[in-house]
Amino acid sequence: QVQLVESGGGLVQAGGSLRLSCATSGRTFNGYPMGWFRQAPGKEREFVGVSWSRSWSAYSTAYADSVKGRFTISRDNAKNTVYLQMNSLKPEDTGVYYCAATTGYYSRNDYDRREIYDYWGQGPQVTVSS
Repeated sequence: QVQLVESGGGLVQAGGSLRLSCATSGRTFNGYPMGWFRQAPGKEREFVGVSWSRSWSAYSTAYADSVKGRFTISRDNAKNTVYLQMNSLKPEDTGVYYCAATTGYYSRNDYDRREIYDYWGQGPQVTVSS
């Protein structure tokens, strides 16, 4: 059974940092895109960033404009874990954060679409106070 188990959410003051972890089990996603999304109250789930394989153990990343320069995605294949490092957090970053994985083959232009992801984490809450 495939599982994506997230950890690391919590409450932080504006300007602070948090790191979310997403540990996968049941299969390996090392060669596939893994994305991060978030959902604020009353809003749709939105794309945050994605990591995809360029070659064996080399990955590229892309981010939403709203988090570019502040958030960083990294992967540890030995631990089957992907991370979202969030720095300079703002109150508008508040929401439930989801990691997601796909085993399909898609164009890079599709990586920000929720529909391509087959597996989702449980979504820890991140709250940024002003």
